[in-house]
Amino acid sequence: MDCCVIPLRHGGLSLVQTTDFFYPLVEDPYMMGRIACANVLSDLYAMGITECDNMLMLLSVSQKMNDKERERVMPLMIKGFRDAAEEGGTSVTGGQTVVNPWIIIGGVATVVCQPTDFIMPDSAVPGDVLVLTKPLGTQVAVNAHQWLDMPEKWNKIKLVVSREEVEQAYQEAMFNMAMLNRTAAALMHTFNAHAATDITGFGILGHARNLAQQQRSDVAFVIHNLPIIAKMAAISKACGNRFGLLQGTSSETSGGLLICLPREQAARFCEGAAEGQQAWIIGIVEKGNRCARIIDKPRIIEVPPRGSIGGAQEGGSNNTNTPSPGDIQSTVVN
Repeated sequence: MDCCVIPLRHGGLSLVQTTDFFYPLVEDPYMMGRIACANVLSDLYAMGITECDNMLMLLSVSQKMNDKERERVMPLMIKGFRDAAEEGGTSVTGGQTVVNPWIIIGGVATVVCQPTDFIMPDSAVPGDVLVLTKPLGTQVAVNAHQWLDMPEKWNKIKLVVSREEVEQAYQEAMFNMAMLNRTAAALMHTFNAHAATDITGFGILGHARNLAQQQRSDVAFVIHNLPIIAKMAAISKACGNRFGLLQGTSSETSGGLLICLPREQAARFCEGAAEGQQAWIIGIVEKGNRCARIIDKPRIIEVPPRGSIGGAQEGGSNNTNTPSPGDIQSTVVN
């Protein structure tokens, strides 16, 4: 599970808690703080929990930074983390700061709740469909942005993508990583979600496999569609698939929720997403031996950055057809 769930001694309540931390991966210290907080809270949201009682912040200050750098960077990271926590309806009341060779940021999220407040991730059944709430490709976007200043690496991808497209993809990735999965967590209750997890370091396939293994029924997850930030699939191919993006193994940071929903509820879930929230039907749940796979030639859904011209046009498209096992229809709501 994404969180530990501990029944308390009193009142039929449970303590739900999670922790996460990582190194910076974007250039903006404030956005890095927001991403770190969103990533911690996402584990709660993956269990359908929408409220967090308390957060702690874990912060490692690099000993390689001089005083001026520390005084400029670290307050921005802290502010970003606190602002995201406030957006999630909670606050940071403490934590730990250390000096370390590397910058590290993360935290702990804690909530005390009723059993009805969370959804155990173990009830998927054949006939369910798989929904994803953020596009893939953050690792590729971040790396491609770094390569803008590295001629030997930029030369490998410049024939398939422009500098402007890389910049737009990077901004989109940063925006997505900083976005809370709170709306999706609330919709999980409304539309009777059977199981969910969030997509992070092991990629879409790694987390799908982990979720499949937790199911009580004999099921298998089959992924037909891969929503990917525009141009990131082309970059991955140009690099010899070094990221494993099309194979589902590319690392994501603060990714979307992968949710198992009843077939008749999935399209309505996507329609119910709040403004700015995205959602796609990407696959099906069938009978199997608790495994997950991506079909040989998955459909790549190019997700235009919101700042691009095509982004506004794509956002107006809303295909809410209920998918059948032989014909998975993508559903996107921006």
